[in-house]
Amino acid sequence: MGVRDAKADDIDEICALIEEHAAYEGKNDLMLDRAEMAEHLFGPDPKAWVLMAESEGEVAGMAFCSWNFSTWEARPGIWLDDIFVRPAFRRHGLGGELLTELRARTSGRVEWDMQEGNERAAGFYAQLGAEPVPGWIRYRWRPDLAR
Repeated sequence: MGVRDAKADDIDEICALIEEHAAYEGKNDLMLDRAEMAEHLFGPDPKAWVLMAESEGEVAGMAFCSWNFSTWEARPGIWLDDIFVRPAFRRHGLGGELLTELRARTSGRVEWDMQEGNERAAGFYAQLGAEPVPGWIRYRWRPDLAR
């Protein structure tokens, strides 16, 4: 087992993992443009980065991240947009390895969203010492909804 930074030649696996995660969550029609994703991750001005989890030479999962910044803490942190471990590799510690590596990369906050009602994930995050942020509601403003 191990965690490493993704490389440009991982783009097919990265997109496949995202599509598999979407299907696992009931969205079976997600198909990502590999070239566009490669530009966002590995182009001249990357917008995000990925950690890959491997087990016995196979890609087992990933954490898809970007940097954020807390004005009140005056330090950068990590936004974890997506974490996914393929079902065959779950319960082997890979999710914990991915999150531990993220924790080691910043002295700031590591933050993410979780769907309500996902009790298994909530229990896993609690074991790490992570906790929900009380009193905050996430908003999303998409270009197609702008007035």
